[in-house]
Amino acid sequence: MNIHQLVAELRETNNSKIVLLVADGLGGLPLQPGGKTELETARTPNLDACAREGTCGLSIPVLPGITPGSGPGHLGLFGYDPLEYRIGRGILEALGINFSVGAKDVAVRGNFITLENGKIKDRRAGRPTTEHCVAMVEKMRQVKIPGIEVFVEPVKEHRFVVVFRGDGLGDKVNDTDPQAVGVPTVLADGIDEASKKTAGVANEFVAQVGRILKDDAPTNGCTLRGFARYPKIGTMQEVYGLRCAAIAVYPMYKGLARLVGMDILDAGDTLEAQVARLKQAWNDYDFFFLHYKYTDSTGEDGNFPKKVEMIEKLDAAVPGMLEMKPDVFIVTGDHSTPSKMKAHSWHPVPTLIRAEMARTDGVTEFSESACLLGGLGQFQAKHLMLLAMAHANRFGKYGA
Repeated sequence: MNIHQLVAELRETNNSKIVLLVADGLGGLPLQPGGKTELETARTPNLDACAREGTCGLSIPVLPGITPGSGPGHLGLFGYDPLEYRIGRGILEALGINFSVGAKDVAVRGNFITLENGKIKDRRAGRPTTEHCVAMVEKMRQVKIPGIEVFVEPVKEHRFVVVFRGDGLGDKVNDTDPQAVGVPTVLADGIDEASKKTAGVANEFVAQVGRILKDDAPTNGCTLRGFARYPKIGTMQEVYGLRCAAIAVYPMYKGLARLVGMDILDAGDTLEAQVARLKQAWNDYDFFFLHYKYTDSTGEDGNFPKKVEMIEKLDAAVPGMLEMKPDVFIVTGDHSTPSKMKAHSWHPVPTLIRAEMARTDGVTEFSESACLLGGLGQFQAKHLMLLAMAHANRFGKYGA
């Protein structure tokens, strides 16, 4: 019996409400040994109060020492073992913009990049506006590859989706992003014949884009990441018996939520609009996933003070969420993104559960160092939904 079979056996129905607030890339590091992380530096009276009233710990997104992407990081939080469900980022981006992915499709996440003398100068092309992204995508639709249908769609800022449609395509293809600057892009390659065919298509696509956009710096090139076909995965309604809604701004996180069967609610473009949407939809769902991106993007930019500011902005929105009196209120992140590293990391993520049945643990602030001493200990993120269900009194007893 796997965990999802056990959940299906034990789950019970009631009127409880669960809110999962995910601050993307929440965890951090001090800039100097002995210093404070971004979360420890920020003034967070509301999150601190939740920590005092609940129970805290540190979640491990995949396994100790393994740095996750956003896909596996979130799937773990939703209760899907990220080692079992390996889902490429491309499918998540495509679903996030509501692109209908078919049986012959391989979806890929694209990034605009800045190239200088054949080498990557900026992996995100200076984070262009979404309007500029749309204009560049329109030019990229000139790409033609014999025997393959090519669909290119804008996402947001430097991100776009490309879908290759044709017979005999595979998705076991490496990323063309070297995750570094000052070096050329990487050629795509596949590990089987079908994937080698896709890799050839991808390399031709990148080459044609380079010619089309050569005079459009800083968006004068692209990289491709997360080649993926549509996976088979049970929905959260099927697994947990919950009516689930996602309130997210960025398309990829809408895609993750859509993949596991959540309804995608219009969330506007601000945190305030997200909270307002939560209140509006409160009576229609049992489980709400709220995603907050800016703790991650500021970490990736290496901007320690800005990440502190974004954490404080999140904290200011917490009372609005608590006004609805959720039975279970969870705050965590899908992974850590320390400003010091300018990248995702393997460090465990601060997590709190505020609920009537929570066993308080003496933690008085929401931070990495405080959560290390919390009652949840260090646990794998894939078990968080078990704790959410238990604190919501949605489980019966296991065994006689």
